[in-house]
Amino acid sequence: MSKNTRSKNISKLIILALVLFVPGFLYILVNKMGSNEYIKLPVYGEKHLTGKMKRVMGREIPDTAFHELKTVDFINYDGKPVQFLGSDTIITVAHLFYTKDEGLSKQLMHDLNVIAERFKYNPKVQLFSIDVDSTDTPADMDKYISSFKKGKNPHWFVVNKPNVDIFSYARESMLIEAMPVVGDPNKFVISNQLVLIDSKKRIRGFYDISLRSEIDRLEDEVKVQLVEEVRNHPLKVERK
Repeated sequence: MSKNTRSKNISKLIILALVLFVPGFLYILVNKMGSNEYIKLPVYGEKHLTGKMKRVMGREIPDTAFHELKTVDFINYDGKPVQFLGSDTIITVAHLFYTKDEGLSKQLMHDLNVIAERFKYNPKVQLFSIDVDSTDTPADMDKYISSFKKGKNPHWFVVNKPNVDIFSYARESMLIEAMPVVGDPNKFVISNQLVLIDSKKRIRGFYDISLRSEIDRLEDEVKVQLVEEVRNHPLKVERK
């Protein structure tokens, strides 16, 4: 057999191998590294195994129970009742404030307003400003948010009068700082963080407003969480 014939046969074998094996390799590569992988935000708080198994993407994995917040009833600044975390299809951004505070509370309101504007037309994103001062009246809250009311996001609630102890709830459920200042009924210790909560009432992010980049990060991670919510609740198309 001549060298040219042998080279042609080797070339044919190489081409045949590429035709047979490369598509399969590419499928595995895309399947493992592309289509089945997407960004997920961490879940904060204590977690534990339930002892059960669940099926995810065709695999059996141990079931994990995560820290979850309870639904709370509040009164909105307009006097109407509203539930915090009352829906299983909505994600929430929340923070604490009180109307006698013109410093941190005002900055928290300002930064949440930025997020409220960016998601103004998305009903899947709710925003809660939670007043920790039980002596604040609806008129106090209405006056406090007057600069934000023009064109205000309809899914932004400014609330107080919870059906739970708000300080215990903030520390134990929301995992942020909150307490009255001893000896001064007009002052409270509140967290400087915004909290992102998913539709399963799990905390997915904390955002320190003392860092200006955190608001942009919050916007990005709200979008990431919205994608996860769509994957968890795909639209059902009815067959005719």
